[in-house]
Amino acid sequence: MKIKLASVFVDDQDKALTFYTEVLGFVKKSDVSVGDYKWLTVVSPEGPDDIELVLEPNVNPAAKTYQTALFAQGIPLTAFFVDDIEAEYARMTALGVVFRKKPTKMEWGSFAIFEDTCGNHIQIQQV
Repeated sequence: MKIKLASVFVDDQDKALTFYTEVLGFVKKSDVSVGDYKWLTVVSPEGPDDIELVLEPNVNPAAKTYQTALFAQGIPLTAFFVDDIEAEYARMTALGVVFRKKPTKMEWGSFAIFEDTCGNHIQIQQV
């Protein structure tokens, strides 16, 4: 058994694709029309391209409630790992990314939390 897909609910798939590729640096892998929505995935250029992040349209009321509650509480939906959190923070800040928590050192490493423009807080970590 292995992880192949993980999902991030987004309020606008096109906006999400722009953010996740042009700001975060992921690469679009799948973009297939499925009625009013798309099967839209991105992969990390630094990892295997068989582990995909689905930019899933948030049209399910239960999912929207969950997403809204997490966002209101400042809880990150997921975490991405980086090699140099200070450099990534500086790069992303220069691109206009809104950080809710600046890089913070812990005993296990460092983390920061930002908004993905699509209704989520995302955490970056350096171990």
